[in-house]
Amino acid sequence: MIQSTPSTAESTPLTPVASRTTINVAPARVIRGAKILDDCGRELAALGQRPLVIGGDRSLSVIEPRLFSVLQDQGLTLQTASYLPECSETSLERLRQAVADHQADLIIGVGGGKALDTAKLIAHQCHLAIATLPTSGATCAAWTALSNVYSNQGAFLYDVTLDRCPDLLILDYDLILSAPKRTLVAGIGDAIAKWYEASVSSGHSQQTLTIAAVQQARVLRDILLQHAGEALQHPGSDTWQQIIDACVLMAGVTGGLGGAQCRTVAAHAVHNGLTHIGTNHKTLHGEKVAYGILVQLRLEEMIQNNHLALSSRQQLIQFYDRIGLPKTLEDLGLGEVTLAQLRQTAAIACAESSDIHHLPFTVTPDRLVAAMVSTLN
Repeated sequence: MIQSTPSTAESTPLTPVASRTTINVAPARVIRGAKILDDCGRELAALGQRPLVIGGDRSLSVIEPRLFSVLQDQGLTLQTASYLPECSETSLERLRQAVADHQADLIIGVGGGKALDTAKLIAHQCHLAIATLPTSGATCAAWTALSNVYSNQGAFLYDVTLDRCPDLLILDYDLILSAPKRTLVAGIGDAIAKWYEASVSSGHSQQTLTIAAVQQARVLRDILLQHAGEALQHPGSDTWQQIIDACVLMAGVTGGLGGAQCRTVAAHAVHNGLTHIGTNHKTLHGEKVAYGILVQLRLEEMIQNNHLALSSRQQLIQFYDRIGLPKTLEDLGLGEVTLAQLRQTAAIACAESSDIHHLPFTVTPDRLVAAMVSTLN
């Protein structure tokens, strides 16, 4: 006799479905190597036939002879547009109009962090494919699903989480080799911050991907501490290429796996506050972030009496001395900053929505000002 069995729906209570989350770990495709741009025409043509190339004036002039030849060989109809003065609402509005005027079906971002952030955000807003082509090792913006928006004067306003990482990232070492050494130094400062921020905000997490992100950040720190000095002394060498990979590619993985809490904490919050000091726009993103790491460690010492933070800060100060990263407000060109300006910076860094609150203790503007002026204590 065959007996029927009750359906699963009848016999077993329904298990609650976990809330939906989306993670954007990496670009769909990464092509890396020396002098590879000339061979990437087919990959770019597969994404669109009418690219709008967005960059800064310098990066567009540097890339024009090579990139334009590659695109024209594929029969693509291209147009260029500058993102300057900033990745700002004004620039974004103008660039959306440029997309419409050109009937663009692909965005190619060329340049440093702000140029790439602008290109990614335009592609996101206009629902277009996006390829990134970094011209320096200063940030991991070519990798990430995130864009920062600034005022026309360069003050940080807010960030935007994008729907995906770029469709294509082309990392041409030969192109990056032409960038000033200072940009890579800044990139090292930005990348090494991933460990100091992720470990304090997420080092206790039991979530699999967060654990992976924190460990990735630790490996990234070790690579930079061990090999950055040699890389800076030998541009174009294999060691130099590995440090470029660390700053442009590997640094992006931490945020991709661990999300915003692993990506930015106090060091980036300090950066965001410093951008509101009108005289501080000549320093690079990673330079301000590097200084912000020392401020964060100083907060851990002051508030938690954390001796490990003291040891880490002393180690970083020696590292900064070797490669040329800023350690104080004076190093950032802010030796004459007023107390009122510092308080404004601290208030912005401690705003309710600030990433500084990912720290496991409360930070007030007064405490932050005290840490900012005592990074070498």
